[in-house]
Amino acid sequence: MLFLSKKNKPIDYLSLSSKAWKKFKKNKIALGSFYFIILIVVVSILGYSITPDSTPDANNQILQLSVKPPGTKVTMLLVKKNLDVQNSFFFKKMLFGQESQFFTIPLYKYSFEGNELVAETFTGSTPNNGPIKRYKLSEIIYGTENISAPNKSNEELKREVEKNNIVTKTYLLGTDQEGRDMLSRLMIGSRVSLSVGFIAVIISLIIGILLGATAGYYKGKWDSFVTWLISVVWSLPTLLLVISITLALGKGFWQIFIAVGLTMWIDVARIVRGQVISLREETFIEAGKAMGFSTSRIIFRHILPNITGTITVVAADNFAAAILLEAGLSFLGIGAQPPTASWGSMINANRGFIITDSSYLVFLPGVCLMLLVLAFFLVGNGLRDALDNKSEASQLVGA
Repeated sequence: MLFLSKKNKPIDYLSLSSKAWKKFKKNKIALGSFYFIILIVVVSILGYSITPDSTPDANNQILQLSVKPPGTKVTMLLVKKNLDVQNSFFFKKMLFGQESQFFTIPLYKYSFEGNELVAETFTGSTPNNGPIKRYKLSEIIYGTENISAPNKSNEELKREVEKNNIVTKTYLLGTDQEGRDMLSRLMIGSRVSLSVGFIAVIISLIIGILLGATAGYYKGKWDSFVTWLISVVWSLPTLLLVISITLALGKGFWQIFIAVGLTMWIDVARIVRGQVISLREETFIEAGKAMGFSTSRIIFRHILPNITGTITVVAADNFAAAILLEAGLSFLGIGAQPPTASWGSMINANRGFIITDSSYLVFLPGVCLMLLVLAFFLVGNGLRDALDNKSEASQLVGA
């Protein structure tokens, strides 16, 4: 039968995913949140290849630049290290960072005298009153132990130092207590939040779908056991349960993945169980049984595809909850450990500045956390509306 709208025009027949995406695009807030999440994902994947500070964990500490306001510009002297630091290829640098080949020394003013650079170190005070230091030009370029340095005149060394070893660096979002670039730390911190959310959701989906689907399909004693287990775990405060698992597994980056994932399967199992119970008596399931299909085929190829939309919505909400849990654990000091950049640990480390002129040190990671969590919740709500076919069915009946 061909349904007609009130204007007697045929209704387009689209796949469920196409209809859902079409409805989702009409929700401008959810669509904008989705694009924001994509932006954060791209930033976290590119990682150290786009951060101003590309050292591992964005942990280049310059104590003279401690707690400098956003927009601070400083002239830097790059002095070659004696260690032979190998350049990483692009993907390795993108994932793990690149150890710097230079010592970074902030300068207030400098001049050249013969074969030396005379510099007053930047302190940030007014007046500056920094110590005066002298650096040999050849040692700046080649290091103190490089015996194979070419024989060049002082003018040639001076030009090379001015070209390659004296740079002006701008800290767009300022620096933290250790003189690290806040923008770089925030960008790398997004990788921690998204990684924890992604892996925790994967773990929760695997456990929740297996338990919920089998309990709803088989019923009986197995269903009673799973229902009892859900009730017991549900009765425990989530944060305390995560803390207990974390303390049992130990502090660390990977332990937090498992701890959060093991506490977020409850919602998935409960919802999947209810959906499977409602579908197991449908005609197409009875037909599958009559045709001799195996139980695993009926569950994974006929039931679960019909509740994919519901699972997707739950996964989006769990993603946001996992990010919050990770931030909370890092704030308490039992999540990602220093010097790993985590928004929660950054809030904790700088909480003493919240009533000072440097309160941005707390607000910046807090705002990033709030926006990312809000984006996932808005996307989840948008998916829920897009995958709800009740309103569409009522329109067809009214037509």
